[in-house]
Amino acid sequence: MPEPTYLAAVRESYDTVAAAYAELVRSPAELDPLSRAMLAAFAEVVRTAGLGPVADLGCGPGKVTAHLADLGLSVLGVDLSPKMIELARRAHPDLAFAVGSMTAPPIRDGTLGGILAYYSAHHTPPEVLPVVFAGFRRALAPGGHLMMAGHVGDDELLLPTRAYGGHPVSYESHLVRPDRIVALMGRAGLEVTSRLLQEPGEGAKWAVGTFLARRPAGL
Repeated sequence: MPEPTYLAAVRESYDTVAAAYAELVRSPAELDPLSRAMLAAFAEVVRTAGLGPVADLGCGPGKVTAHLADLGLSVLGVDLSPKMIELARRAHPDLAFAVGSMTAPPIRDGTLGGILAYYSAHHTPPEVLPVVFAGFRRALAPGGHLMMAGHVGDDELLLPTRAYGGHPVSYESHLVRPDRIVALMGRAGLEVTSRLLQEPGEGAKWAVGTFLARRPAGL
C-alpha cells in the first residue's frame, strides 16, 4: 500500500529542519507552568495506573521523551524522521527511540500504559484523525492514558514554506477545533477526562489545546 503523500512531506521536511529544530525548540523546563503541570499530571496518572510503558509519538529530538523518563516513566520515543531519531539517540543514549509513523507505530496492541502526542498530531489531515485515534486506543492497555497537546483553531489549514531558521518545508498543518477533537476521540472509544485551552500568549498566534483521555478499563 503506497505511503500517504502527507507522511512523505512530514518526513522530508523534518529531516531537513532536524538540527535547527533541536536547537530552537524549548526544553520542557522552559515551558509555561500550565504545560509543565499537564505533563506532570499525565506522568502521575500513568505511574499510578502501572499498566505499562509510554510511547512518545512524534518525539522529535527526544527532549520531552527524556523529561518523561525523569518523571519516572518507562518511555519509547517514536518519530517519522530518521534524522530526528538520530539526534534523539545521540542526545539521550540511555533511552529507546525508533523510527515509525503515528498512523502505524511499532508497538503491539494493548501494551501501553500511556501515549503522548505532544505538538505532533497537527500535520495529520483531520479526515485521518479517526484512524490515528483508533490506533491509539488499540495500542493502549485497558485503563491506559493518552495526552495530546498542540495548537488548535477553527479548522484552519496552514501551508508554511519555510520554518526553523528559514529551512524549506512542504508539510501542512491543521488547526482543528477542540470540540471536534473531543468528539473524534469519543468515537474512537477514548474517554476524554480533561481538556485545557490556553489562549494565545504574548507573541503567539494560536491557542493551545491539551487533552487527557483514557481507554476505559475492561474495554
